[in-house]
Amino acid sequence: MNLKILADRLGMSKATVSRALNGYPEVSEVTRQRVVQAAREAGYQANPMARSLAVGRSHVLGTIYAMQSDGLGDSSFLEVMGDVAQALERGRMNFIIAPVSPANELRSYEQAVRGRRVDGLVVNHTLVHDERIACLAKAGFPFVAHGRTRTDLPYAWFDYDNEAGIRMALERLLALGHRRVAMLSAPLALNCSAQRRASFLSTMASAGLAVDPRFLADDCIDRRSAYRAVQALLSMAPRPTAIVVDNHLAGLGAVGALLDAGIEIGRDMALVVWGRMADTLAGLDIATIEQPNARAAGAKMAAMLLDRIDGKPVAGLQELWQPALHAGATLCKAVR
Repeated sequence: MNLKILADRLGMSKATVSRALNGYPEVSEVTRQRVVQAAREAGYQANPMARSLAVGRSHVLGTIYAMQSDGLGDSSFLEVMGDVAQALERGRMNFIIAPVSPANELRSYEQAVRGRRVDGLVVNHTLVHDERIACLAKAGFPFVAHGRTRTDLPYAWFDYDNEAGIRMALERLLALGHRRVAMLSAPLALNCSAQRRASFLSTMASAGLAVDPRFLADDCIDRRSAYRAVQALLSMAPRPTAIVVDNHLAGLGAVGALLDAGIEIGRDMALVVWGRMADTLAGLDIATIEQPNARAAGAKMAAMLLDRIDGKPVAGLQELWQPALHAGATLCKAVR
């Protein structure tokens, strides 16, 4: 049984039958019920490909992932995208991750706009100045940014308050007597890292404290780079009494460097990391700036993306959630 045979049996056009089965409002309720009943009795099932062509949608959404040297090594990213996928699957939508080389990333977005092979995108790892968001916004292509960017173009976004999270952690360290605080940052081209660094500097300035430029390490985005940055910090005199790390991947390297140097974290050195750390990491309860309700965040982004596809204005699709400080066991009073 196909759509044409069903339409012929009912004496209707294929378009009318298709609209009735898909709930289009221009079809009367009487007609819709008649078509649905006939389809049920005949055992008719819609062809997903034909339906996609008819309504102009693929029912596929996705994200384009620029592959780095560690591949899909960011467990936090995978968890959030997994939650997005689960939420969309409940609505019978498919979610895909399309890996590309960093050099081909923007071109892949441009191809997505032209080809319309997906109905919408989640844009991850947003930049301070992000050509991907500008491309999608100018084309009117449905998307939700996981993070913010500096642009005058309206767009839908979901983010945690980066400034508030760093300020919360740093104020706790200052209250414990720390004055020599170092910060390890991911590349500052990332908007979240730029916001976290700016918050660190402004909070220190508000406390009347100057930051030694040597205590600021950039481009710490993995274990190796963070390990080397902490080694450099430990060689200084005087060295920092506390370290703030703005991402969990670098946090792993920072912990490794401190342990290898014989530093007892939480006594000899205070440490705070943005993002949940592995529970079994050297048996340590790391102080972290956490992003609560992570599973709900994925579902929220999925709902926002569907709303955007349905034409909801972006002004109502901008969400800023608040982080929380998990004190852990690696906060301690400053060692003079």
